[in-house]
Amino acid sequence: MNKIRLGIIFGGKSGEHEISLLSAASIIRVVDKEKYALVYIGITKEGKWKLLPTVWGNEDSGGNDITADLIEKGTWLTEASDLNPGMLPEIIDFALPIMHGPFGEDGKIQGLFEMLDLPYGGCGVLSSALAMDKLAAKDVFAKNGLPVCRHDSVMQVELAADKEKTLDKIEASVGFPCFIKPANMGSSVGISKATDRATLEKSIEYALKYDRRVIVEEYINCREIETAILGNDKPKAGAVGEILPSSEFYDYKSKYFDGGASKLCIPAELPEETYEEIRSLAVKAYSVIDGEGFARVDFFIDKDTGKIYLNEINTIPGFTKYSMFSLLWEEVGLKYADVIERIIELGYERYYAENNRQAML
Repeated sequence: MNKIRLGIIFGGKSGEHEISLLSAASIIRVVDKEKYALVYIGITKEGKWKLLPTVWGNEDSGGNDITADLIEKGTWLTEASDLNPGMLPEIIDFALPIMHGPFGEDGKIQGLFEMLDLPYGGCGVLSSALAMDKLAAKDVFAKNGLPVCRHDSVMQVELAADKEKTLDKIEASVGFPCFIKPANMGSSVGISKATDRATLEKSIEYALKYDRRVIVEEYINCREIETAILGNDKPKAGAVGEILPSSEFYDYKSKYFDGGASKLCIPAELPEETYEEIRSLAVKAYSVIDGEGFARVDFFIDKDTGKIYLNEINTIPGFTKYSMFSLLWEEVGLKYADVIERIIELGYERYYAENNRQAML
């Protein structure tokens, strides 16, 4: 049986480039090499596409494929050659994008795969773009009866036109304290907390470095809860976990560079009714955005009232074997390698359905 040429696509132009390398390297180490012939495709921070050949170690290292090590360390470019992305269908059978944030998780690369008629893993164009845009997603969630926190938006042109009026609007609609985030970003990049008008202005300007649109959300004294989703038309939720951040909130530093001070509690210590409500809300939110493949769905639980708030959906969450997404599935008996296999199966399932829809009528 011929092996499936599986394109592992990593890197990219977003601020989460390095996290993508970690996720891709983890997947490469465990994917079934008997079934798949791996093709390593990197995208530089400047957006250049590169093809990385399989790199073998020396005798001292056992002579094994050490490509994952090069990717994880960020030294893969020394071995890579230029690649025209239009050539993808000639070198791979299936694309597995492991790119977090803009240009990888927001529907852009998914649109390329669609144009190339290439099956791929994960959410499609619409659900990827919608989930990535926190403002648009919250509007869709709210209109479908899902609980979201009080929030407002700031446009770059709006702040430039009348800064004082813009700050007045946010003070009136959201108040203090509040959190400010780029509308389109992941891994808590660009997020900060404002406690007064001065820090609000500073925080908005900081977030605008990453996006021209900013979301401002009310502060909630909360527990941070997450669950994982797998599926197309009949999605299912995995276990529910809780993040115990090392700092006041789970920012980029806490997620990746706190030396393990932040903790993950799996399963989350919640009443059974609340636990199952989280899973049910996650499936509904995933379906509302037409999610396919996989995602991680994040929630807040107010420590004072117990109220649940849907925070956001991450369509390509952190994907190392120690990431919350994979651990949530491991808790319910699905191993890391099996999660990857299931994502590929779901991608082929969608591709088959899209290309045989007329035949099924």
